[in-house]
Amino acid sequence: MAAESSFDVVSQVDMNEVRNAVQMTQKELASRFDFKGSVSKVTLEEHSLVLVSDDEGKLKSVIDVLEEKLVRRKVPLKALQYEKVESALGGTVRQTVTLAAGIPEEKAKAMNKLIRKEFKRVRVVIQGDSLRVYAKSKDDLQAVMSLLRDQDFGQPLQFVNYR
Repeated sequence: MAAESSFDVVSQVDMNEVRNAVQMTQKELASRFDFKGSVSKVTLEEHSLVLVSDDEGKLKSVIDVLEEKLVRRKVPLKALQYEKVESALGGTVRQTVTLAAGIPEEKAKAMNKLIRKEFKRVRVVIQGDSLRVYAKSKDDLQAVMSLLRDQDFGQPLQFVNYR
C-alpha cells in the first residue's frame, strides 16, 4: 500500500457538452417564432462563446436559452464568466462569455490556506492551474473534498486522480 494518497483539484468543463448545448441553442433560435428575422446566434470559439443579437432584450433571451441547454447537458453555470455587452456592426449587440478553465493562482492560494488551516496533516502543492492534495489517511482526503465542496470559490471544482 502506498505511503501517501492524493487527488487533484481542477476546474474544467466538458467542451463536447458545451458544443452540443450551442448546437441545440442554434436550432431552437432558428425555430422559435420570436427570433424570426433576427440575427441572434451563438458561436463557440476556443474557450469562449460569442452571443450576437438585435438588442439587449433579445440578447437576454438568447442567454436564457443557452443556460437552459447548458444545464440540461450538466455544464455548471459557475463556469461562465460574462463580459460587458458591446455594440457590433449593423446595430446589433455582442457579448463574450468566457468558459473557466483552470484555477487562477489567487484562488489556488486561498484554497491552499484554507486546507492548511483546517487540516494539519495534509500537504497541498499548487501545480499550474490545479492543486494536488496529499495525506496519509484517505479519510483526511475525503474531509478536504467535503470542505472544498462546501466553500464557494466562484467556479466549479472537480476532484480527479484519486489514488
